[in-house]
Amino acid sequence: MRLANSIHLLVAVMAMLMLISVLPGFTPAQVSIAISVGFAPPELPVYAQPICPGQGYIWTPGYWAWDADDEDYYWVPGTWVLAPEVGFLWTPGYWGWGGSSFVFYEGYWGPRIGFYGGVNYGYGYFGRGYEGGRWDGEHFYYNRTVNNINVTEIHNVYRRKKVASTLRRPTVLRIIQTGHRTLGARKITRSLRRTMPTSPTTFTLVTCQR
Repeated sequence: MRLANSIHLLVAVMAMLMLISVLPGFTPAQVSIAISVGFAPPELPVYAQPICPGQGYIWTPGYWAWDADDEDYYWVPGTWVLAPEVGFLWTPGYWGWGGSSFVFYEGYWGPRIGFYGGVNYGYGYFGRGYEGGRWDGEHFYYNRTVNNINVTEIHNVYRRKKVASTLRRPTVLRIIQTGHRTLGARKITRSLRRTMPTSPTTFTLVTCQR
């Protein structure tokens, strides 16, 4: 199975490189390889958000990633990341049903929040938009209702009372699809150094069916 997946990946990458070579104005930086899997990711765990390390950092929620070697999902913890540009926000990645498999759409930075599958990741990401904070000029203001902020260090804060405190943590995500099963991941605490593209361009090249 692993050998077959490796061969499929090699063929797909070669095909993409050939496509890049014949398309004018197309650069490798515009391409990111997405993964499609034949069974759903596990439920989102409930976890405590670490304290924000400083001004200008934006919360990027944890997510389930795919390990092609172990053929299983593993958890990538959420983390605070310094925004790459003033005014930029993070659109989380998400797993969505693609008709024949579950496809992962990578997260990305941009001047506005995009679509992230309607997934409630908590801490401001409640399925649509972002309630965790906002930019005002060159400064980012944090919503204390949904974020873990040290107000003695960070003074650009506010409270939005319409956001219920019970929504600070992510709700459990259940993906129900006839004929597919949700499996528990073996790698819960493994960390992944994530690549954060500034463009949501995604190509689905790697497939694993079970």
